[in-house]
Amino acid sequence: MGGKIRDYHKLAADILDAVGDEENIVSAIRCATRLRIVLKRSKPEAKRKVSSMAGVITVVENSGQFQVVIGQHVGDVYEEFASLVNLDTAEEQTENKGTILNRVIATMSAVFAPFVYILAAAGILQGSLILINLFSDSFAKTGTYQVLSFISWAPFVFLPIFIAITASKHFKTNTYIAVACCAALVSPTWAEMAAKIADGSSISFLGLPLSETIYTSSVLPPLFLVWILSYLERFLNKSIHEVVRPLFVPFLCMVIMVPITILLIGPVTTMGANGIAHGYNFLAENVPALAGAIIGGFWQIVVIFGVHWGITPMVLANFDLNGRDSFQAYQTIAVVAQVGAVLGVILKAKSQEARKVSVSAGITGLFGITEPAIYGVNLRFKKPFIFGCVSGAIGAVVASFFHPYYFAYAGLPGPLTIVNGISQDYPMSIWGILIGCAIAIILPVVLIQVFGYGEDAAKEAAAAAPLNEVAVSNLNENEETISAPFSGKVIPLSSVPDEVFSSGAMGEGLAIDPSDNKLYAPFDGTVVMVAPTKHAIGLRSEYGVELLVHIGLDTVTLDGKPFTLHVEDGVKFKKGDLLIEFDKEFIETQGLQTITPVIITNSNAYREVIVEDVENSGLNQTLFTVVK
Repeated sequence: MGGKIRDYHKLAADILDAVGDEENIVSAIRCATRLRIVLKRSKPEAKRKVSSMAGVITVVENSGQFQVVIGQHVGDVYEEFASLVNLDTAEEQTENKGTILNRVIATMSAVFAPFVYILAAAGILQGSLILINLFSDSFAKTGTYQVLSFISWAPFVFLPIFIAITASKHFKTNTYIAVACCAALVSPTWAEMAAKIADGSSISFLGLPLSETIYTSSVLPPLFLVWILSYLERFLNKSIHEVVRPLFVPFLCMVIMVPITILLIGPVTTMGANGIAHGYNFLAENVPALAGAIIGGFWQIVVIFGVHWGITPMVLANFDLNGRDSFQAYQTIAVVAQVGAVLGVILKAKSQEARKVSVSAGITGLFGITEPAIYGVNLRFKKPFIFGCVSGAIGAVVASFFHPYYFAYAGLPGPLTIVNGISQDYPMSIWGILIGCAIAIILPVVLIQVFGYGEDAAKEAAAAAPLNEVAVSNLNENEETISAPFSGKVIPLSSVPDEVFSSGAMGEGLAIDPSDNKLYAPFDGTVVMVAPTKHAIGLRSEYGVELLVHIGLDTVTLDGKPFTLHVEDGVKFKKGDLLIEFDKEFIETQGLQTITPVIITNSNAYREVIVEDVENSGLNQTLFTVVK
């Protein structure tokens, strides 16, 4: 099928509509897998609506953010979303700001998420150079090494400028003024002055002594500079006449903010970041097993809630202070453990669809991005996530006895960045990481093979179910069966030529190529969603099963023309009631397919969803057995 697989513009527009349109948006950013939106007012029904949209894996509300987990296509959705909302000039948040902690974490996310891949790429390059030097002692003396080395360090040396760009957008201040101020902090001239102060010279500004603090690779000084700059700039814009404002606002901002940062903001915030780093290092050095157990076991729980960016200043402070960091070594083991859990599901699963979703999630995990693995596989089956956390804790505890460190910052710690733990000065570090990772990847595989991930228990329950049951009913306290909404040829979900559905990200299900033009209710329940273009309908059974029926592929482009609705949102219905009529022939004449995905969107709320192995469906054909 040609053309775009997803209609990103429609998805962005639907998300915007669900959260309350542009006037309810304070800001929006994206990270590796999530569209992160800050709202003025939270709408209780927004999470349910957005979670049910095609292309959305799940929604997490935390840290004052409405986080829409989309996966690898989040960049495309963000671009469309940004085109619908004036993010640079959105009004300031006046309501529902949330706790100070939530706002701090939201700020860290907004600042670091846009350029995390730059830091990750630089970290991989540093790791590659470490690896090459292991096999060639002379390589470090070549010009090639020197060029590649300063390329790898450049994003870290000039990190304050990256922060100036993203923080200025978050705090809604002039980006060019912010960059000018932060560029002064990383000026070679200031580095020379700071070195002289460190050697004992006394240098003052307007009679006030300057400290020896330098700001290359720093996080909090430029961040606080831009935050305070946002208030100063707004004050100056209101106070200075518009004729001279374009010149004197940047002039005053620079001559005020840079000295204040060098004199006060920089030393104080650097001391704070270093203090936190020293606190963690005290734990890691004196009780390393406890530090390993906490990070290896609980780090991925932090990732679930999207608050993992809050630790970035401490990690960077560690590299700046000591040239090494143990936190990222333990992070890597936690990431590898979730990849190991996915591998366990791949080896254990008999369903081709489950394997396909797991392989896709496992590949992204190799790059340090675990959200697809967590939401698409491990949390979906629950046991793999628990096994992954336990294995990560055990692996990190074992690694702690070798005092593992990373010697180059990894934007996305994971299997590909393990080489960052190599150092001739700490030869046991890499062995600790390798042993910890080996435990983290093997142990969850073993646990899943022994204890399963729910599949075996579901099959036993299914075997006890009446084989001739055709109605949607409460078979017993733990099971519910669901019938077909119309007749037609049954197609495995993995064979549907649309990645949104075939990946299984929307939930367990199958597809039907209908032989009729009418969609009937497959159970007694309630209509919870009707697409504006009438091509899709969401149903909820009396016992809580949520079913999405998406008539045809890309039929959203037909703007509802071939569809006739017989129900609307909130309407209750009985099994067999006519819900929608559609013109199958018209859809096909438009070059579109009528293959209809039928998906249980809240699959992860159940222990198992058993998809019946049938080639053709009738109205009374059982398609699914849901095990609670």
